[in-house]
Amino acid sequence: QTRFGAVMCCCGPCAMYRRSALMLLLDQYETQFFRGKPSDFGEDRHLTILMLKAGFRTEYVPDAIAATVVPDKLLPYLRQQLRWARSTYRDTLLGLHLLPGLDRYLTLDVLGQNLGPLLLAISSIAALAQLALTDSVPWWTGLTIVAMTMVRCSVAAIRARELRFLGFALHTPINIFLLLPMKAYALCTLSNSDWLSR
Repeated sequence: QTRFGAVMCCCGPCAMYRRSALMLLLDQYETQFFRGKPSDFGEDRHLTILMLKAGFRTEYVPDAIAATVVPDKLLPYLRQQLRWARSTYRDTLLGLHLLPGLDRYLTLDVLGQNLGPLLLAISSIAALAQLALTDSVPWWTGLTIVAMTMVRCSVAAIRARELRFLGFALHTPINIFLLLPMKAYALCTLSNSDWLSR
């Protein structure tokens, strides 16, 4: 995304903006609405979309250093992920019309980021249905999940030139059993703008 000057989400604690750019968009930024209701979470993704709409570039700086507070227990982590999922769905919808004007690759990238979890969910639901009906899980379901996981982790490891990204494969069970159900719930409760941790 940085190659095209269009990182789709500049994360809050890690982002810096030119003051002149921020002042230009401040009114729109401070009055964030979704379905007619004020919304005050996902402000980092919202601000990124506003920057891109205004014609500014957003880039990743690999040698930047930032510090933030992260959840260290499961429940706060799931609350954070629920908030992030709602923000991702909402702002992806709001930013879809921008993508063709930025670059075709970015359209594919954003679609891939959203289709990947959908394919994983479909594979998991198919496996559960097969298990309930026949007391066995088809080999292709497991193979699909393992293949998707390894492709994703391998691409990250190659791009970052760090083998440790292969360890991200361990995240797949967490994704299947915790995050996918939570993301489905997020999709059904998009209008809920509770911060959940304050």
